[in-house]
Amino acid sequence: MPVVKKAITLKTLTKHNVWDIQENDIFRMMAVAERDAEVRDMISHYAGIIRVAFTLEDLGEASAAVKGKYEKMGYKVGLVRVDDKAKTTWAVKKRPIVRVTDLTYENIQHISAAKLLEIIDKNFGGGWDSLSQSIQDIIESGFDISTTTLPKDRLHKPGGMYDKKVKDGYDVLEINKGGWVEAIFAKLKPQSIKPSVLLNAADPLLGIDDDDDIRDDYNKPDEDDDFNEEEITEENYRTTFEISTDVDEEVEDEVM
Repeated sequence: MPVVKKAITLKTLTKHNVWDIQENDIFRMMAVAERDAEVRDMISHYAGIIRVAFTLEDLGEASAAVKGKYEKMGYKVGLVRVDDKAKTTWAVKKRPIVRVTDLTYENIQHISAAKLLEIIDKNFGGGWDSLSQSIQDIIESGFDISTTTLPKDRLHKPGGMYDKKVKDGYDVLEINKGGWVEAIFAKLKPQSIKPSVLLNAADPLLGIDDDDDIRDDYNKPDEDDDFNEEEITEENYRTTFEISTDVDEEVEDEVM
């Protein structure tokens, strides 16, 4: 049976999953928040997370003309209650991902390989090496990337790198460079599960104001503690292990 994802709420909203929602979802969540005093007290916190993926404008008691102006610019406009006072007008619009500078570690896995290559292609057609190292790092955090530059008549050689990558599920972008062609192959990496105990990053009692991962180090022994094997009992024995990911793919580079 397919896994049914739970609907995202303000309490579960993070800088990563905020890219999974749309404008209508924000107003849905805000309507639910009206009945939760605890959530209403933290609206400014949640608004900060929303602004990671959306442009959010608080229009106050906006007139019909002002609302219409924002709607024409692609905003979704609606009334929300941010405290115990009267409602205010919010205008929200999803931030587009159209340039390489729009890519972040939070949104990189929320686009397809085809969309990624479309964005790279619009970067002045300079190819992979035209991207800054920081942009390459962001892309490679979410995608498996490999490239090759070959003469046009050799790129599609049967059984070559091009054929192998396409059969393995990679999308490919071809960039003409004179009599040569640079091929950029991209495939979305599966989302990994971090082997650590995560606390609720939206919990104000922890003094946390973003979705940084919190590790459970409470039981971690101090470095200065002396280890005594005889003191290990059935009651106090504790073990930890690290989950590692086997990397069975290598970046292939074919040269002339």
